[in-house]
Amino acid sequence: MPQSQLNIMTSGHVDHGKSTLVHALTGRFPDTHSEEIKRGITIKLGYADATFRKCEKCASPYNYTIEKKCPNCGSDTIQTRQVSFVDAPGHETLMATAVAASSIVDGALFIIAANELCPQPQTLEHLLVLQAVGIKNVVIAQTKVDLVTKEQAVVNYNQIKELLKSTPYDKSPIVPISAVTGTNLSALIYAIETTIPTPVRDETVAPLMMVARSFDVNKPGTKIKELAGGVLGGAIVKGTLKVGDSIEIMPGLLIVKKEKENYKPITTKITSLNANGKLDSAKPGGLIGVGTLLDPAYTRADALVGSVVGLPGSLSPLINECNAELKPIVRAGGVKFSEGFVEMEPLVLGIGTATTVGFVMGKAKGGKGKHVFVLKLKKPVSAKVGDIMAVLRKSGNRWHFYGTAKVT
Repeated sequence: MPQSQLNIMTSGHVDHGKSTLVHALTGRFPDTHSEEIKRGITIKLGYADATFRKCEKCASPYNYTIEKKCPNCGSDTIQTRQVSFVDAPGHETLMATAVAASSIVDGALFIIAANELCPQPQTLEHLLVLQAVGIKNVVIAQTKVDLVTKEQAVVNYNQIKELLKSTPYDKSPIVPISAVTGTNLSALIYAIETTIPTPVRDETVAPLMMVARSFDVNKPGTKIKELAGGVLGGAIVKGTLKVGDSIEIMPGLLIVKKEKENYKPITTKITSLNANGKLDSAKPGGLIGVGTLLDPAYTRADALVGSVVGLPGSLSPLINECNAELKPIVRAGGVKFSEGFVEMEPLVLGIGTATTVGFVMGKAKGGKGKHVFVLKLKKPVSAKVGDIMAVLRKSGNRWHFYGTAKVT
């Protein structure tokens, strides 16, 4: 089972233990970027794969593990599912990256620390993102229970229950855990296995992949003849990609001419597909790496993040301007936005894994409804009528999640 069957997003307030929990479930820290390691927070999307296993000899329903031998009875365990975890940043200034993560996942592991008052500011923001983008299957991990007393953990647990009461996640399981000591990880895996199903996907249609990372995998000093082409990392959301396929990447390469920016779609060929090993073909599910014939300079330092990949001619066209219906998400309190929009007000827009700035140009002529506006995009995106964009809007000096924009 080389390719994971689904993607699960870890979401929550900064420093509540998302990356540490992913390490406990996968054996790998998703924070591989040098600045992330230095600062101890997730800046870019991180990801790591976990293999869930089950002991059939243990009678308890919580007989799940990531070990090949059962930690309880020592019997051999069997593999149940392979899962990719997408680790999203919790800091408010990186909310656009968290929005991008939500577009390629099938469920979420929502992290809330037991040693802090609930809810924290980004706890609320991330919860709003999950609701707005339609993520239905969520498991709550109450982390850091090893740092509090039983009584404190119960108080925090009740705060979490109160927070979820007015959301679609009021019946989501809440599992108290410690990623450091391993406490209750088996119960957490059980909750994931029983709450987040593997979705039915269409593998027969034209493929569409969303790029979440891009890399130059060559080490300094590699000889020209030995250079490997650029690598794209991300998720296929429909269809199947095969080694040898010709593919188109949009919006593609940024070209600056006379201080004017333009994007040129790129066509290349797939040379390799990698998940937990080499693949001949890749289908919707967990995250994959796509080796190409691209000059690695095109893909280094996440230069192609936000792009979409498909067969030549199959992708939605690029748009620089569109009419969009702006819809705020209902808030119980906290952040207050100004009424209406001023002309040329900037918004941060997320569609798929792409993030761009859109400027409100005014009400759309002939637009149905009073909330349909013309948006001019700084960076074009591949989109069509009916697509939903996540919207971040400024309140005071900070960006906060506002709601959605539906292309009309």
